Amino acid sequence: MDRSSRPHALATYQAHKTLRKFREGLKIQLDGNALDIATVVAVAKYGCTPHLNLNEGVVRGMKESVELLQTYLAKGFFVYGVNTGFGGSADSRTNSYAALQLALMQHTQSAITTSLDRGGETSLPLQDIGSHAMPYSWVKASMLVRENQTMRGHSAVRVEVVQTLNELICHDIIPLVPLRGSISASGDLMPMSFIAGALQGCPDIFIRTKQGKAYELLPANQALKEAEIEPIVLGPKEGLGLINGTAPSAAVASLALYETHQLAVLSQYLTILASEALGGNLEWLHPFIANIRPHIGQKEAAANMRTFVAGSRLVSGIQNEKDRFTVGLCQDRYATRTSQQWIGPQLEDLMLAHQQVTIELNSTSDNPLVDVSGSDVYSGGNFQAASITSAMEKTRLSLQMLGKMLFGQCTEMINPALNNGLPANLAADNPSLSFAMKGIDTNMAAYMSELAYLANPVSSHVQSAEQHNQAVNSLAFISARYTMTAVDLVSLMSACFIYVGCQGVDLRVMHQTFLESLQPIVQKINAELIGEQLSRSTINSLNYNLENNIASVWAETTSLDADKRCEKVVSSCISILAKKLSLSQDEHFSSVATLEDWRGKMLVAMNDHYISHRARFFEQRTTVDYLGEASEKIYTFVRGELGVPFHRGLIEHPTPGDEMLDGRPKKTIGSWVGIIYESLRDGRLYDKLMEVLAGAFEVGSVVEHYTVNSLDHGPGKGSNGQA
Repeated sequence: MDRSSRPHALATYQAHKTLRKFREGLKIQLDGNALDIATVVAVAKYGCTPHLNLNEGVVRGMKESVELLQTYLAKGFFVYGVNTGFGGSADSRTNSYAALQLALMQHTQSAITTSLDRGGETSLPLQDIGSHAMPYSWVKASMLVRENQTMRGHSAVRVEVVQTLNELICHDIIPLVPLRGSISASGDLMPMSFIAGALQGCPDIFIRTKQGKAYELLPANQALKEAEIEPIVLGPKEGLGLINGTAPSAAVASLALYETHQLAVLSQYLTILASEALGGNLEWLHPFIANIRPHIGQKEAAANMRTFVAGSRLVSGIQNEKDRFTVGLCQDRYATRTSQQWIGPQLEDLMLAHQQVTIELNSTSDNPLVDVSGSDVYSGGNFQAASITSAMEKTRLSLQMLGKMLFGQCTEMINPALNNGLPANLAADNPSLSFAMKGIDTNMAAYMSELAYLANPVSSHVQSAEQHNQAVNSLAFISARYTMTAVDLVSLMSACFIYVGCQGVDLRVMHQTFLESLQPIVQKINAELIGEQLSRSTINSLNYNLENNIASVWAETTSLDADKRCEKVVSSCISILAKKLSLSQDEHFSSVATLEDWRGKMLVAMNDHYISHRARFFEQRTTVDYLGEASEKIYTFVRGELGVPFHRGLIEHPTPGDEMLDGRPKKTIGSWVGIIYESLRDGRLYDKLMEVLAGAFEVGSVVEHYTVNSLDHGPGKGSNGQA
């Protein structure tokens, strides 16, 4: 695999690899310049602890910024937010520095949490409202990003303040922070003010602390006392230095983008899974197509999917000789055939978003800014988080585009008019009483509708705020919040897709092997009944014609129960058989009697063979032998480690007194899909998928040489249409 031509897959793989190393014990070092998305995820979601790399340069920079500010104030200079009012009230002046910092906290700690968020009991009418608090992983990520940004030495924040903030993270002492109320203009003032208030020990700000294996919420002053952490008293600019900045927006953006990268790679895996379930003609993956339209993303998507499909026995057109006499649909439908053109631009947008977020993690974003080297203090607008808004709008739209593609592919697998001979609704038993994936088809439409709504830009809804001082504001945190919701929706859709796709490839193999194993039975009946009346060449021709016809009609009758389906298929063979029998030279031969005899024997034989073949397949599936490299990873993980079974039909539904099937519990379809969904969100499924990338990227030179700037370089549908 050429890594330089696959920047997105490489970035995703590297982030996953970095996270795994941190989870295995690799030390996280912060110095203000090297924080990446994987590190944010490691600390926020997996309990990894950061260490401050307080080398001489970092400490000197932070101390000198504090000293320069003190020199400024000693000369009587005015510095915004240090001896002036805030925002539209910056025309006021004061020398009460400490009181001014308290005033800053007072007016920014104004957003809402409820007694429910604080773990208290409340009256019934309030119990139907959702949480008004940020997830603790978001808060933890915000704290991490803020301390990294502050270490850069442009904020006049003391070293001990950052050390205290890091101590809270390392001891998993995380404040309760309101979810709403930030417009990400003068940074994310509101959420960061609650974090700063926790550092101060504000008795009306609550902190989640760990007591053994359980958590409890305590007032900040009590929580700090129990943890033996001394509350901080804010210095002249430490209020603004802590709360005026983009940390929460950048933090949540990091969490959203990490999962989006994985979902984007997963969408390519799932496109191959769908193609295998559909018995697709994958000539659309030929390198010639992407090479003559050389968009970076398209070329990467095509190359990735060629890797993922390697070894598949369920598709045609890419690994074997091209069928130039295809019967039926001669090319796959758009949802799969144009997937590389659809996915490609999303990969390019995600790489730009990755670059924007990574830069923001290692940027100084408060105001005013202390320039130690130039011995000056500047008022500016680095808190305006439009770069994060830009990244999140692109990311959310990419999620919508990927979700739309998955929706189209999933619907195609379920719909018997489109799925190339698979049963209606992917029911393994009789379709008259089993509707299997029909509900998932509806679920996918619901998820897709909500996802499409979320794709609308947040940035176009900016409202002027704070005495018209903040006439433009980025809404980056809101955009990141909704992007996280979009991540959840695409994860739900992907879980549904995986369940459907695994069912689809199982059924593809079941029906394909049934038709293959039926051929000797057809040949045997022909030999017994008409072998002496027709020449060997005529018999061979008859066998060939019947096998093709059986496969074709079998694929056209997927909505019929097994007995009716066999009857329809056998009846369709009579005209072919009659035409061949007319060639007999035996004057004593009765073609009418032979036709009736053949019909009866063939009907019984086909029906019996299908029932027995299906029963054997239920017990021991051979699907994995037919799958490509990527689909095999998904399939074996789902069927093996997760224990999500092949759906056999109506017999799977749990009822009172009938709760087990072959030693395993029966579950609703939603419960099985939920197991897959959880494995996506906790990363277990991605661990398996990254093994495919590892097999390619770990060959040759060391992958750690990658940087975000790498973006700067410019048998399926056969001739008989069988299932």
